[in-house]
Amino acid sequence: MDVNKREEIMKRIGIAAALALGLYASAAMAQSTLKQQLIGTWDFVVAEITAPDGKKSYPFGEAPKGILIFTPDGRFAQIHVAADAPKIASNNRLTGTAEEYAAIMRRSLSVFGTYAVDEDKKTVTYQIVSSSYPNWEGEAQTRAIDKLTADEFVNTNPNVAGGRGAASNLYRRAK
Repeated sequence: MDVNKREEIMKRIGIAAALALGLYASAAMAQSTLKQQLIGTWDFVVAEITAPDGKKSYPFGEAPKGILIFTPDGRFAQIHVAADAPKIASNNRLTGTAEEYAAIMRRSLSVFGTYAVDEDKKTVTYQIVSSSYPNWEGEAQTRAIDKLTADEFVNTNPNVAGGRGAASNLYRRAK
């Protein structure tokens, strides 16, 4: 068999193997529970709030930074930060101005605690232990799981900031 023919056969075998592996991974994902699919690290892509009048806003900007982590034992941690969150001029986090602290608070949010997944309702409920917004401490907050694939997770918080609207959060699986 000549070298070109052999390379072509090897290339086709490689493509077939990659396709089979992809199908296997998709089938495995389809058979696992929502909780199993959530476990891992997700990069924050965007949060979009839709107000009751239909107007859209982006509380962390259109290119935020952040992470969402789900552990197998039922813990979670979420950090959302606007890409344009201001720096503190003194370069000391303890000596910022009131204006700097206010701007940072408006453009960032961290939350952690435990979580539970309702497979039938397709929801995840966060039991908040603490947050950079202290008013949430001890709250249970439920999010609808709108989309969950191997690579993307979208959830919706139906009531943000006292009726300001519904927040849809998009995450991509960290690589």
